Amino acid sequence: MEDAISGAIAVLREAFPAEVRHRPLDRDELRAWERRHGVVLPEPYRTFVTEIANGTDDGPPDEGGLLPLGEKPDSWAVWEADCWMSPEPFDGAAVRVPGQPFPLEEEWQWEYDYYDHTRHSSLLHQTYQHGSVLLGSDRPGEYWTLVVTGPQRGRVWWLRDGCAAPYSDRPSDQPGGDFLHWVRDWHVGQGWWRAE
Repeated sequence: MEDAISGAIAVLREAFPAEVRHRPLDRDELRAWERRHGVVLPEPYRTFVTEIANGTDDGPPDEGGLLPLGEKPDSWAVWEADCWMSPEPFDGAAVRVPGQPFPLEEEWQWEYDYYDHTRHSSLLHQTYQHGSVLLGSDRPGEYWTLVVTGPQRGRVWWLRDGCAAPYSDRPSDQPGGDFLHWVRDWHVGQGWWRAE
């Protein structure tokens, strides 16, 4: 396991040069965050935020790079206020709860469910708020998350208007879809990052 983490860290260091990195968290800051949220972050992301960077100015997201641990992109609040699909009025106080289980195990396209609020609003809320940390945004309404609880723990998911999907361009019997593969695919311009 130690060798795998060392190899992953080398790839992540190469993807993010020193000039784009934000100050890493120290181990006490990380443990305090994990205790507060009732979760232990998956590797190699956990080591990344303490040894390489707690956020970057560069990265797959177009909206400012990789986010520092626990932060939201600027568009999150605007998107949440404009688009939150709940039978109750949105009060701006939706809270992300990383320690609660992430509810999905496979892609979900609710745009085809005709927004049945009574049937889907709870699951939709949980998909956006539970069991993950935000990595960043491609554009308002499109967010990359790292699942930190449940069966999808360690996988990167893409949330966008009408759909939530796990990231992977690989056959199911090959590794992929985790933070390392997501960054590597972006860094070499393949997978979902290919120029159109």
